[in-house]
Amino acid sequence: MRAILFDFGGTLDWPRHWLDRFLTHYHDAGLRLTRAELDPAFDFATRTAYRSSAALRNHGLAELIPFLVNHQLEYLRDVESRQAPRFAARLGMDSVMRELTRRISGAFVEESLVGLARSRAVLGTLRPDLKIGVVSNFYGNLERILDDAGFTPLVAAIADSGRLALYKPDPGIYRAALATLAVPATDAIMVGDSLDKDCAPACALGMRTVWLRHPDAPPADDQARSHADFTITSLDELNDLLCRIS
Repeated sequence: MRAILFDFGGTLDWPRHWLDRFLTHYHDAGLRLTRAELDPAFDFATRTAYRSSAALRNHGLAELIPFLVNHQLEYLRDVESRQAPRFAARLGMDSVMRELTRRISGAFVEESLVGLARSRAVLGTLRPDLKIGVVSNFYGNLERILDDAGFTPLVAAIADSGRLALYKPDPGIYRAALATLAVPATDAIMVGDSLDKDCAPACALGMRTVWLRHPDAPPADDQARSHADFTITSLDELNDLLCRIS
């Protein structure tokens, strides 16, 4: 094995899906949404960020997350409140919108920085001849965020969908990373928290795959699990796993 690719969100930054992380911070800020209520707002903000990748290119995490939260809240205020009026009065106040954006974003960023520091330490212990890449559905600014978090000396390839206009599970985004590393798929392994978006396309290309299974991940059926050669519950388990399969 000559290369290892990592997903970013839910893998390197914090071992939990961003939607679930946002939901926790909404609750902590006093907005008791359900996951089903936040989901369309989360999707709206994500799609808005994809379309805004050129404008977001130089955003660090401290600028990106408020952008996403503000669009989530605007969706909840302008669209979701028609179905759930209990949000309408509160989110109609600009001061409340600003305070919620500040609190939710600050907590999310703080949590992310802790997770990134832990992941950076893990990647720093990988054997030095192993080329490292990051493959993510992101917003054109993943290189900036990884650089801010101290990953630049460790990562040799970054495949950011906002730069490539290729989105997982499109195998082209994996091919782009492997081409940068000059490593064939059969000599690489993919680590990610999504069986469908990380493991399945990597497996189809001939890569070995590691599923980072979150403790709160829903049960996966046998077909989905078949795309993962190995399963871990923490990146701390990765070195031992690589020693066993090298």
